Amino acid sequence: MQRFKSPVQAQRFLSAHSMIYGHFRPRRHLMTAAQYRCARAEAFQVWQQETCARTAV
Repeated sequence: MQRFKSPVQAQRFLSAHSMIYGHFRPRRHLMTAAQYRCARAEAFQVWQQETCARTAV
């Protein structure tokens, strides 16, 4: 809880962090390299759609 003002604030951060972390860090040791690359590409595609992020052209 270092640098959090309250336990509620820490819990809020950790709840959001766990969803995002799990989305971008698949369990690599259970996948082949091709499956891992596919999972990463799909995760970034979903992230881009959900955040409406635009890449510079």
